[in-house]
Amino acid sequence: MFDSSEILTAHKTPVMVVDDPVLVFGGVYSNLEALEALLAEAERRGIPPARMVCTGDVVAYGANPAECVALIRKYEIATVLGNCEEQLALEAEDCGCGFAPGSVCERLSSAWFAYASARIDRDARLWMARLPRRIDLIIGGSRLAVVHGAPSRINRFLFRSHPEEWFVRELEPLKAEGVIGVIGGHSGLGFSRSVGGRLWHNAGAIGLPANDGTPRTWFSILSPCPERARGLMIAHLPLAYDYRRAAQAMRKAGLPEGYADALESGIWPSFDVLPRAEQAATGVPLSASGFRWPDDPAPALPAPPEPVASVALESLETLWFNTGTLCNIACTGCYIESSPRNDRLAYLSFSEFLRLLEEAEAAHPELLEIGFTGGEPFLNPHALSMIEHALARGYRVLVLTNAMRPMQRHQKTLRRLRGLYGGRLAMRVSLDHYTAEGHERVRGAGTWAPALRGLRWLCAEGFAPAVAARFNPEIEDEAALRAGFARLFAAEGFAIDAADPRALVLFPELAEPAEVQSVPASAWHAMHPRGRDTMCRTSRMVVQRKGSARASVVACTLLPYDSRFDLGETLAEAARPVALAHPHCARFCVFGGASCASVR
Repeated sequence: MFDSSEILTAHKTPVMVVDDPVLVFGGVYSNLEALEALLAEAERRGIPPARMVCTGDVVAYGANPAECVALIRKYEIATVLGNCEEQLALEAEDCGCGFAPGSVCERLSSAWFAYASARIDRDARLWMARLPRRIDLIIGGSRLAVVHGAPSRINRFLFRSHPEEWFVRELEPLKAEGVIGVIGGHSGLGFSRSVGGRLWHNAGAIGLPANDGTPRTWFSILSPCPERARGLMIAHLPLAYDYRRAAQAMRKAGLPEGYADALESGIWPSFDVLPRAEQAATGVPLSASGFRWPDDPAPALPAPPEPVASVALESLETLWFNTGTLCNIACTGCYIESSPRNDRLAYLSFSEFLRLLEEAEAAHPELLEIGFTGGEPFLNPHALSMIEHALARGYRVLVLTNAMRPMQRHQKTLRRLRGLYGGRLAMRVSLDHYTAEGHERVRGAGTWAPALRGLRWLCAEGFAPAVAARFNPEIEDEAALRAGFARLFAAEGFAIDAADPRALVLFPELAEPAEVQSVPASAWHAMHPRGRDTMCRTSRMVVQRKGSARASVVACTLLPYDSRFDLGETLAEAARPVALAHPHCARFCVFGGASCASVR
């Protein structure tokens, strides 16, 4: 094993000065067929290896790590250190990509990393260890810093849809060095952005498609603008290669099928690492494009195609009953604006609950779960009767509660129901953060202690409650959030596994402006077979609007007010397909990967 103090030391930044077009590429990912095709394309365009730059990750998912390293070295292509090279040089145990815990990439990375590590010899590791973290490319008088992820961190993901200030923070420290832009890699998707008069460019990856539903991969060519014109012309270009042969080689090597399939389908197995705007472009074919810096503004993401996705009710697994929007507290960013004064959804009557439950029982033998939500369900005077009735009919019952005084005053009845029905009565408690400060930022002052007291009571009584929290990755990443809750649960003696997504449910924030307004049909058709889902495929919710004698059935727990999602007064009427034409459909279910139910 190499001594990390001996390798990966600070190198003097190499400088590459050219006045002719430069071919930029990244993410070879051990895809030998793609690399050979790129070299042939460069030769066809009259670009020698001396004017080619690689943004790192020569080695990753594919079948030929050693051969790809050998080709890059043979042609002496200028290459920056990628996180995969860094980890392989150190003989580490994983790729260090920075994927979120539990993501598809994290689950798949161990197999390909072990395969690659076993095939990279000492000489190749030493070459990796000596790669620079940055190369300065001076082209047509413009100085660009070539890095892997970002100047601040080798494995930082930056995508086209990310806020401008993220790019500004990376570019600003380089200003004093005369650097006018950055060429980065790591994210695998190509884009160019003008940021405050400076440039951020990502050439994309040649080793894996761009999640656009085609097997093509991507590189770029940077050319100085014509004489007397300042700036650069950037061409984002597709690369055609023998992807079937590359996929076959991966399968023969026993590598994860998800990446072999991606070479053929053009759809990533790991689209969960993408921001929602990039996820919405899943399956939308890209086109070759040009970008002139500094004149072009930041280009938009590919326009989501029409029509919007439509989802049929395949089976009714969960039937939700909204008990009313009245709540004992008013939370910041409440999904349905519950508060002590909002009675827009009236208390659900027992007779309407029974009418819809009996229809469900007769028409939907597949029904597994009855859910109660609000407002605060325990404010409804019929709540306990409805819960007990559903349990007596054999259903699993899930109650979403803040566990405060309205629930606690029913301890005697809840204890009795727990004794009669055991684990079929499930409670999910809203605890928005593992600290009092974080929780009360959402729930309001004085809400932490009573919520924790209610949670303690449930655990003491053997309920094994789940916890629901808000998750905003721009504030705190998922690993840190789960670790914080794990510390809280351990300190309290709660037998709740913070790493289990069913025990600690993280819901995306819905209060901020939505990046995506609906779910494109192309994205749904590509993503659903690979695990993304919607609640309206397997559930419906019953609401009783103020002033209405009869309850209505709506498509989703999050959309009780939008008339487009009111499906009628019976479950039979409500069985029709639902168009995913609301921002909540996109950022909560399909691109957020969340669900209110517990049966899927």
